[in-house]
Amino acid sequence: MVEVGARAVSERHMAGVPFVGHWLIGALTVRCRLLDPAEPEQGRAMAVARKRRTSAARKRRRQRWKVGAVTGGVSIVLLVAFWSVIWPYLAGVLVLGGVVGGGWWLWRTDRFIKGGDRRWRHDEAVKAGHRTLAEVDAMTGTEFEDFVVELCRRDGCTDVRRVGGSHDNGADVLGRLPDGRSMVIQCKRYTPKSKIPSREVRDLLGSRVHFKVDVAIFVTTTYFSGPAEKFATENDVLAVHRDHLGLWNNGASLLSLGSVNGLGQGDRRHRERWKETYEQP
Repeated sequence: MVEVGARAVSERHMAGVPFVGHWLIGALTVRCRLLDPAEPEQGRAMAVARKRRTSAARKRRRQRWKVGAVTGGVSIVLLVAFWSVIWPYLAGVLVLGGVVGGGWWLWRTDRFIKGGDRRWRHDEAVKAGHRTLAEVDAMTGTEFEDFVVELCRRDGCTDVRRVGGSHDNGADVLGRLPDGRSMVIQCKRYTPKSKIPSREVRDLLGSRVHFKVDVAIFVTTTYFSGPAEKFATENDVLAVHRDHLGLWNNGASLLSLGSVNGLGQGDRRHRERWKETYEQP
């Protein structure tokens, strides 16, 4: 109340009191605050509450330390007392953990080495079997068939053999794909100016029935006519034309060519360059 009265007096006479009067009113206000018994009591209550909280937290920490020390001591006593019974099991757990960890490390190392070796072998096979399309165009029919056999073996095909000849029944290569399906391949090394007609694709279908195989593949150094390509895709014949042959020769797997079957015979610009290159008189 004293402080409120002092503030009221100062506000009422602030305009007419000189500077010394202002200083006296401020000093009186501070003095009244120091004499107010409520503020020291509040400070002491807060200090006591803070001390109690600190003391309680310290007691909890000490209790946890005591429990941990007792538990650790009991564990050590039991371990020493029953060591003769426990140590075989403990040793067995350690040995088993070491065996499991070592086996996992060996398995990971083996996978890493085999993966690297597989990639290296594939890259070397691609390099060894790689030919430019100009070199492929210069091959004979038999050399082209052998070239296709090499590409099949590179991709993991098994039982691959060349059967082409005068009585080949429309088949040049027989074997099995990496997934186990049997296959028959017809190889045609034609000049890039030529087109594969529908009747030759139809003959390959007859070969598939004759040899009782699962997959028929037509590999050529040129392109298919529109009807031939449509006939091949409608009858599940894998039509490997010149563009796809280039992909296969550069490392793409034979199975991956199935996803682009019937596609990739060049866009408009590609066909124009092809005509300029191969259809000039």
